[in-house]
Amino acid sequence: MKEYKMRRGEYLEERIPDMESTVEDYFGPITGTEEYKGSDLYLIEEPDNPVFEKIVVGAIEYSGKKDKLGVEFHERDPTELGPDELEAASEAVDAKNDFLLEATGRDAKARRDSMKRAVEDDPDHEF
Repeated sequence: MKEYKMRRGEYLEERIPDMESTVEDYFGPITGTEEYKGSDLYLIEEPDNPVFEKIVVGAIEYSGKKDKLGVEFHERDPTELGPDELEAASEAVDAKNDFLLEATGRDAKARRDSMKRAVEDDPDHEF
């Protein structure tokens, strides 16, 4: 599970007021929930894009701190994908990046830089 912070001064519930419908728009129908660190995250067991096997996504609530976005993408092995499914791979990458940008306000480069800083600040922490 990866956890993403919002930009300074921004909050997840302001960026995505209706997490459920936003998740369904990007990835497909929600089939249940999965508990993570005391928060119920949405589970998509049959995502619209065939590259994904399942997706777990939602707000992780911390008392006294800003909520973070929790996301876990389970993807199929690229060697198992057929030609039509390989075309869907670029759409899967776009869906992930567009969703994360909408939710966090950070593009892929900013998210990478933030994770690098977190590792440098705490080299013993596992990501």
